[in-house]
Amino acid sequence: METDEARERAGGTAGPEGLSLPSRVVIAVGVVVVTMAVAVHLTMMFLHVAPPNTVSKQHAAEIDDYVYPEFEQNWKFFAPNPLQQNVAVQARAELTGPDGRTTVTPWADLSARDGADILHNPVPSHTRQNELRRAWDFYAGTHDAQEHPSGLRGRLAEQYVRRIAVSRLGAIQDGHPVERVQVRSVSTPIAPPPWSDEKADTKPVYRVLGWWPVTTADLAEARNR
Repeated sequence: METDEARERAGGTAGPEGLSLPSRVVIAVGVVVVTMAVAVHLTMMFLHVAPPNTVSKQHAAEIDDYVYPEFEQNWKFFAPNPLQQNVAVQARAELTGPDGRTTVTPWADLSARDGADILHNPVPSHTRQNELRRAWDFYAGTHDAQEHPSGLRGRLAEQYVRRIAVSRLGAIQDGHPVERVQVRSVSTPIAPPPWSDEKADTKPVYRVLGWWPVTTADLAEARNR
């Protein structure tokens, strides 16, 4: 029968006992760090989704800073009201030529560009995933059917969407400066599955905003992106 001493001479001691002291220290420290990180994450998420309590109220700012935007809880995918339409945000620009004449560019599908950057990308940019979508949700939630803003938040939403459009389209196109931008959304209802008896009109619905003049601050923001 092979003895323990023979096995040690053949291949060394199996398991953590066979590692050097520094290696065991590194593994132990790694286990402690991972355990603490998991504990902090679970605690933060629990306080975020739990009913308001003394701890969550006292540390609301710290919890929000940790959760948003990477770990936001969004229940639109589930009941009672799942999202049943695809919303695309598009933009176009008005250019001024050397002779003073203005031209309008075709509509650019900003949502499709973001989708193309995300597709097959194992680590997609958070900006491409959420910036435009969240900006449009912000705008839609702060404006009425006549596009009237509701207070300062509505004005801020307009500025946010406008600057995203300018940064995505570019401050200059074909050598001509962008003077104004226009944004619209295209909402396309998702068709019911073949096995469903539900009927739905899948015709796209457009929400077209007015023209926004491009300001110096918009251009500076676009250059900084």
